[in-house]
Amino acid sequence: MTAEIRNLTRDDVTGLAAMFAKLSDLDLTLIREDLNDPEHVVSLADSPDLRWVAVDDGAVVGWAAVQRLPGWSDHVGELRIVVDPDARGTGLGRDLTKQALRSGFGAGLGKIVIELATDQEPVIEMFSRFGFTGEALLRDHIRDRDGELHDLIVLAHFAQEGLETLDAIGVVDALG
Repeated sequence: MTAEIRNLTRDDVTGLAAMFAKLSDLDLTLIREDLNDPEHVVSLADSPDLRWVAVDDGAVVGWAAVQRLPGWSDHVGELRIVVDPDARGTGLGRDLTKQALRSGFGAGLGKIVIELATDQEPVIEMFSRFGFTGEALLRDHIRDRDGELHDLIVLAHFAQEGLETLDAIGVVDALG
């Protein structure tokens, strides 16, 4: 896939809505932001810092964001990545993760975390290859739209400890 990854803009509101309409209920359960609300997406686009879309042939096929945590955890960023179901397995999630790590660490974050359902094994493996390690396992922490409970895993990547991994995937050079 040759998707262009760029900052989120107001022009992406309709494309994001189309991509999010394709997501499963479990996918939607794991997304904290209401990206189906056009007004909310416009507000995100108005401050695009650490928010990106992947566009392929005019269609939005991916979204990523690193949200800096507040207060005493302001050195930590929480990563969110969503890939269109039709574009999964193409390397787009990997490319969005590279963008997020490069930009997040470049913005001074010392740690980036992501929360995933434990049944997302291929995604967990991808993040492990990037140097993310397990921080916590929260049993029955997610309730899907059918009321079923799922375990949640928290993975973390530390900027200083993971420089060898970042160097191996070409992120260190981009950081300067």
